[in-house]
Amino acid sequence: MSLGPLMIGLAGLELSAEDREVLRHGLVGGVVLFGRNYHDPAQLRALVDAIHALRSPPLLTAVDQEGGRVQRFKDGFTALPAPHVLGRRWDQDRREALHVARLVGWLMASEVRSVGVDFSFAPCVDLDYGVNEVIGDRALHADAEAVSALAVSFHAGMREAGMHAVAKHFPGHGAVVADTHLTAATDRREFEDMEADLRPYRILIDNQLAGVLAAHVVYPKVDTWPASLSRRWIAGVLRQELKFHGCVFSDDLGMAGAAAGGPMPQRVRRALAAGCDVALICNDREAVHVVLDELQSFAPEPASQARVVRMRAPPGAPCDLTASAQWREALIQVQRLGAAPDFSLTEGRA
Repeated sequence: MSLGPLMIGLAGLELSAEDREVLRHGLVGGVVLFGRNYHDPAQLRALVDAIHALRSPPLLTAVDQEGGRVQRFKDGFTALPAPHVLGRRWDQDRREALHVARLVGWLMASEVRSVGVDFSFAPCVDLDYGVNEVIGDRALHADAEAVSALAVSFHAGMREAGMHAVAKHFPGHGAVVADTHLTAATDRREFEDMEADLRPYRILIDNQLAGVLAAHVVYPKVDTWPASLSRRWIAGVLRQELKFHGCVFSDDLGMAGAAAGGPMPQRVRRALAAGCDVALICNDREAVHVVLDELQSFAPEPASQARVVRMRAPPGAPCDLTASAQWREALIQVQRLGAAPDFSLTEGRA
């Protein structure tokens, strides 16, 4: 059985009978985990192992573990700094900032991989225009070159730990005021004025970026559909212009910013038709059942299925990080950054 194009959420700390039935459906390809699915590392490892054991090839498992406000696994994991802290270090000492960004990327990925989770939806490469609170300190910097350099170093650390990166929120979420979790969002800039937002993607793609997550933002000077549902953005700009050959994820299609796509089955169809390989439904199990019923005849293209399978992390994750000198150095660097994260974002946001 191949991996399907849906990535869904779970309600609790272990698999229910219903979870097992849904996850065995051929249209499902993975699970995105949240704080509601986490109690401690041992429980999480057992949950992830149970998910992976259901299918062959194993279902993908993912998490939003950016650092700062967006860190789903907390107790038992290092409290990672908000990305903007790395940007502040860049302003002080660029060489040191790149070194620390790589260590933080490695630390995040190593700890997540140590419990079997395949990848994290990170880094966030939105530019900090100072207008969007839901992005805010999730942004590395306001300058595209700084974001690009720090993201490449963070990405390199993730790869060293055996994890693929998923850059977000394509093509750029930082210049809109609205929160797409709650309402529609529109960015009225001309395409030519968005080159700075696209710059981190260009650089990361040149550095073998594996995944991109698309935003539910409408850019009416480019297309009337949100980027996550837009063939112009996904198949056109991302695939053809930027030459991205990796896996494309929609943001959570249950968010208000995706409502223009219609009922959930239509949203999923439109996201996949636009060029997304994976459609996320994170917090609405009823909608998942409806989609599975209505998309029974959907058959992903083999190339898309291959891109999804390639997001699986390679075997050999470290088991005892505390014995690693690199882990100890990374902890020291995080402590030196001196910024305790604020876990204030509402659970379920990405």
